[in-house]
Order: sequence, then C-alpha cells, then structure tokens
Amino acid sequence: MSASRTPGFRRMSKTHKFSIAGVAAVGASALAFSLVPGNAVAGTETQAAPASEVAWSTTVDTAKATALQTSIAEQNAFTAAQAKAAAQAKAQAAANAKAAAQAKAAAQAKAKAVAAAKAEAAAKKRAVEQAASRAAARKPVYANNLDGWIREALDIMKKHNIPGTYHGIHKNVMRESSGNPRAINNWDINAINGVPSKGLLQVIKPTFDAYHVPGTAKDQYDPVANIVAACNYAADRYGTIDNVNSAY
Repeated sequence: MSASRTPGFRRMSKTHKFSIAGVAAVGASALAFSLVPGNAVAGTETQAAPASEVAWSTTVDTAKATALQTSIAEQNAFTAAQAKAAAQAKAQAAANAKAAAQAKAAAQAKAKAVAAAKAEAAAKKRAVEQAASRAAARKPVYANNLDGWIREALDIMKKHNIPGTYHGIHKNVMRESSGNPRAINNWDINAINGVPSKGLLQVIKPTFDAYHVPGTAKDQYDPVANIVAACNYAADRYGTIDNVNSAY
C-alpha cells in the first residue's frame, strides 16, 4: 500500500513520518540480516540468526509501529477536540455578541420611545398652556363701574341666551338705583315683609335665588350677578328687560 493511502498518513507530522520510515527500515534490515544463508559471502563471515530471534524482532517492531499509530491517533483526536472546542467557543462568543447587540438595540429603542413620549407630553402641556394664555389674553377686561358691569353682564347673558340690551339695562338701573350697587329699599312692602330689594336692579332675595345664573356671585349686592339675575327674571316675566319701564 502506498503512503498516500495509509490512514492518517497525510495528517502525520514530519517527525512521525521519519519515525515510521526508520522503524520499517530497521525491521527490514534486521530481518534481512537474520535470514542471510550460512554460506553467503559479504566481505565477512556471518551466521544465520535463530528463528526465535527473528520472531521476537518482528513482534517488537510491530508493537512499536502499533504504539506509534495509537499515539498519532490520540494526537489527532486531541487536535480535533481542541478545534471543536474552539469552534464552539467562537459560536458561543458570536451568540453572546448578538444577544448583547439585541439587548442594546432594545434598550436604545426603549429610551427613544420614552424620550418621544416625554417630548409629546411636553408639547401637549405647552399647547394647553399656550391655549390658556391666548384665552386669558382674549378675555375682556371690564371696568369696575356701571359701564363695565353692564357689558360684563351682557356677555354672560349672551352665553345663557338671556335677551337684553345695554340701553334696556341702563335705563332700568338708573330708575331703580341710580347706578348704586349698594342701594337697598327699606320702606316698600318687600322691606316690610323682611325681603328688601337690593342692588342695581333692586332684586329681592327669593327672586335673586330663583333666577341666579351659574358662574356669577351668590350675592345680591354683586353688580354683575344682580343685573344678570334681574334680566333672567325679566325675560321670564316680560320677554326681556327692554320691555320693563317701571317697577317690576
């Protein structure tokens, strides 16, 4: 059998190959020397080796070759095991790196989502604040006098669909209280009954309570609340404050 077909021969190191060749050469020489005939001439006189010595030499050489092959096989197995372990370690390292990259990507995505949520919340808060600011800026400022009270009352009446005009309110206020929000009637029948008329439009307490409009003060003397309640009553009783031209 040629060397190229010997199992494991290609994987042997140079030292291994020389060792096998040496063992084979020594064995062959020993065998040839032992088998030379007694009458052969080779420059010096030789004697044939006994058959037992030839057999022993062959056995020893075979054992050495077997041991060498076993050693080579073990080394090959060890090398293969090391290569396998290295491949497994490399695969594990790659898996760990992939897992770490995925975890990092997930953390970055989460952080990005949190940042986006915070930004959205901040934007909504700013929008609400800006809307409130614009609303506050648009909110009219009323003068703290009869003109301002009537105008504020008209805006509230408009929201609650209570009819009435500036002129209708003003003429009745001037007739009832001369524009004095603290005016009180202590001499008419209502006063005698314990419920005197009060405020700009001289409203008694039961009427004020019955026709009070939410969002205004619960105080008969409050000029805006007094006007709105009186106009609400007049709308229910006369259609509008504009139709009232005398005590009502």
